[in-house]
Amino acid sequence: MFHCGKFSKLLDYPQAVVRKPTEFSKLAVIKYLLMRKQLILGLLFFFTLPFCYSQIQYPLTKRTDSTDNYYGTRIPDPYRWLEDDNSEETKAWVIEQNKVTEQYLSSIPFRQRVKNRLQELWNYPRYSSPFKEGEYYYYYKNDGLQNQSVLYRQKGIQGKPEVFFDPNKLSKDGTAAAGGFNFTNSSRYAAYTVSQSGSDWQTGYVIDVKTKKKLTDSLNWLKFSGFSWEGDKGFYYTRYPSPKEGEQLKGKNVMPQVYFHAIGTPQSSDVMIYEDTKNPERFANVGLTEDERFLLLYKAEGTYGEEIWYKDLKNPDQKDFQLLIPGFKTEPTVIDNIGKNLLVHTNDGASNFQLVLVDPAKPSKENWKTIIPEKKEVLQNVSTGGGYLFAVYLKDASTRVYQYTYEGKLVKEIPLPGIGSAFGFGGKKKDKEFFYLFTSFNYPPTIFRYDMNTGKSVLFRKTETKFDPNEYETKQLFFKSKDGTKVPIFLTYKKGVKQDGNNPLLLYGYGGFNIPMTPGFSISNAFFMEQGGIYAMVNLRGGSEYGEEWHKGGMLEKKQNVFDDFIGAAEYLITERYTNSNKLAIRGGSNGGLLIGAAMTQRPELFKVAIPQVGVMDMLRYHKFTIGYAWAVEYGSSDKKEQFDYLYKYSPLHNLKEGVNYPATLITTADHDDRVVPAHSFKYAARLQEVNKGNNPVLIRIETKAGHGAGKPVSKQIEEAADIWSFTLFNLNMPFNEDAGKKVNKEKLKAF
Repeated sequence: MFHCGKFSKLLDYPQAVVRKPTEFSKLAVIKYLLMRKQLILGLLFFFTLPFCYSQIQYPLTKRTDSTDNYYGTRIPDPYRWLEDDNSEETKAWVIEQNKVTEQYLSSIPFRQRVKNRLQELWNYPRYSSPFKEGEYYYYYKNDGLQNQSVLYRQKGIQGKPEVFFDPNKLSKDGTAAAGGFNFTNSSRYAAYTVSQSGSDWQTGYVIDVKTKKKLTDSLNWLKFSGFSWEGDKGFYYTRYPSPKEGEQLKGKNVMPQVYFHAIGTPQSSDVMIYEDTKNPERFANVGLTEDERFLLLYKAEGTYGEEIWYKDLKNPDQKDFQLLIPGFKTEPTVIDNIGKNLLVHTNDGASNFQLVLVDPAKPSKENWKTIIPEKKEVLQNVSTGGGYLFAVYLKDASTRVYQYTYEGKLVKEIPLPGIGSAFGFGGKKKDKEFFYLFTSFNYPPTIFRYDMNTGKSVLFRKTETKFDPNEYETKQLFFKSKDGTKVPIFLTYKKGVKQDGNNPLLLYGYGGFNIPMTPGFSISNAFFMEQGGIYAMVNLRGGSEYGEEWHKGGMLEKKQNVFDDFIGAAEYLITERYTNSNKLAIRGGSNGGLLIGAAMTQRPELFKVAIPQVGVMDMLRYHKFTIGYAWAVEYGSSDKKEQFDYLYKYSPLHNLKEGVNYPATLITTADHDDRVVPAHSFKYAARLQEVNKGNNPVLIRIETKAGHGAGKPVSKQIEEAADIWSFTLFNLNMPFNEDAGKKVNKEKLKAF
């Protein structure tokens, strides 16, 4: 959920990136019950449903008299004690809540069969696009059910693959995950990170590329840092001071420091090159241009807006960083340099972004030279490779890619298979080719090989799954939100679905942090569609689908627009007879978890099932934990009266009301989530269980040895997906179809 330019995604994994029912008519019920094979299951399904609801006994959650006074408004916070994740009392509460959740989920008659089918679907080879370093091509591969993907390499496209790094050997349960590898220009060394149990904290290491042996270098307390090599002698990176004991997963992270690490030396010998003691909540990160001439320092005050400083390492007279782009009202990124000048991707004066050439000696805006001007479509990013520029645009949330010269002359548009998302354009200047990946909701990730000189793409590797994409279709629709804004929505479903208002449907959204939701394949969502459900993803304001104005239309005091867009999408789908309120489930993670929490508190009658995952639920205190203060540029802060007023109006925790019949709710979080701390979900679950009037279940699923989502082992992904889909199907009155997907047309699949 949380995007911070050069500072990685500080908040979230949108589930559109990690993405994610045939009304059971009377006639269908009769046919179903007459099927001898399904008779017992059918009876059990209908008799177990009310039994499960009536038998839920939630743990008693202690209330305290904790109260805050915000500008004369007294607001009780009776569950604040749950913020202390280290207390024995909180640990006992977590155990009891998980017991209740497990008891409920285990009573769902088809839960194990859902898990079995998900394991079947998940068990297929998955590859990343290859990238070249030295004489080797590298790529990630997962055989199917491996907890972590393995990094392979081979000499030449036809070479014999060998394992370069296997993160599955880092832990027995697969909860240790490796970050990306940063190679030196000579390909002699590579630096990488390892995180444990899903935490954002990482430890850095160095590997000898030739021997594949790990060196003695070990760097602690890294968070949202990359490595930028200067030759083979060492690299620049960012770290935080060591946290206090007991505060590692919830303490506020401030005072980032940039260091240079020399290979073969202890971290204690690293040379600090930057810190800002006057602004401890500012972020800092550095990077070198490909030719290692310019060292760039990026500063940020939150998830939006950056400032860029530079140091010309070829200029012996320049001892300190000098300002290139002032902050923090725009989103600039240096793409490359042309000699002494820098190519900058920016939205300064161009809401949809443009590419400009900046002379560091004369960096003021009036001296900029436009290379790629602003267009109607938003210019998401620009990359380089083979001496060319590759401009990636979004047109109605679908990828378009164009190749340009460094002078801004259009070479050609790179044709893509259709509506979808494409990634991986560009490489090093000496490269002649690169590999990119294309995917869509019903189009499993497919890798293409692109020749930069001829401009031709050829299929390199397709994905073989046990899900037949030919049986499904995707359409894009547009509806008008509450204020008349035109909003796009994607629907994907099995061909032949009738628009009769009785289809089970899952609506997913995110809407924040300038992050676009674009089409992508999810084997988990494929299961739901296989069972007869419609998967819908709405492109809410707050993202970057239509540039900075679209983003600003869903942030700060305009955040309610995001919730209105989402509610409007649900109403539109009901009006157009795709579904009805008793067949409608909603889901979102992180900032999307906030979305679900707000939507279900504002319109509880509109939805049957709600799945808020790792959500930001307490909008008055979110900024007091770990990296949360960085989100204030997006949300606002209760420390300011005018911002408190609108935060309080939609904060999910504070808008739950007594005596309301809320949707069947499964809240998910994890014990090592140090981005959106689990206290958000703990307090929300306790309050929702307290006030919910009806018989709909209110459960919380608290994963152990897991975090915000990144690096989660496949085994845990499958277990979580099985529980979410079992809960969703059960509460939407969807019987599990044992035969769904079993009649895959193998010839069609082979043709794909």
